[in-house]
Amino acid sequence: MKPTRPLMRRITLVAAAATSALVLTACGGNNGDSGGDGRSGHGSAAKPAASPSAQDPAGTHNAADVAFAKGMIPHHRQAVEMADLAVTRAASPRVKELAEKIKKAQAPEIKTMSGWLTAWGEQVPEEMPGMDHSAHSTHSTHSEMPGMKGMQGMKEMDALKKKSGSDFDTSFLEMMIGHHRGAVQMAGTEKDKGAYGRAKTLAAGIIKAQNAEIAQMNKLLGKS
Repeated sequence: MKPTRPLMRRITLVAAAATSALVLTACGGNNGDSGGDGRSGHGSAAKPAASPSAQDPAGTHNAADVAFAKGMIPHHRQAVEMADLAVTRAASPRVKELAEKIKKAQAPEIKTMSGWLTAWGEQVPEEMPGMDHSAHSTHSTHSEMPGMKGMQGMKEMDALKKKSGSDFDTSFLEMMIGHHRGAVQMAGTEKDKGAYGRAKTLAAGIIKAQNAEIAQMNKLLGKS
């Protein structure tokens, strides 16, 4: 005897309800019980683990990284100041072009390193009014300031400001070569002793770019 149509419909509904119950149990069965492996069910509100960069946005750094940024920021500022002087005082278009290149490269790097120091909870070196470099003194005291290799003293900067034409070009190139050599040394220390990846990458870029500019400036001086 075949079951009647109403009975068949009732059996189908019961089977469907049982299937739905099984599906819901399977989906929510381990909700709140991850078995210790950190996984949860579909209905879990657990948040994904934070990535290392989210936990520590500044990344791993050490004292050498801090010293690099704190020393290179005022070093770059002085290079930018010297480059600004070339705009109105240089005679050679090639010197002006080089000065503009230096400014465009180093000004953004100052901002980048300042951001690192802020993220690390360190103080960003203050820019002295008028960029008075008396705090760095003259060449005779540079050896006392290992973080400021190649920095020009106030006396040298004042003398440069008074020059123009080819006389300025020669002094600018000679001073910038010494300045660049100091930056290369500082960057080399960062590469050897630093821990922060981005700082070490920047240091490598400084070494490459400024060594190339030193070669270019020597050619302009006729020393190559």
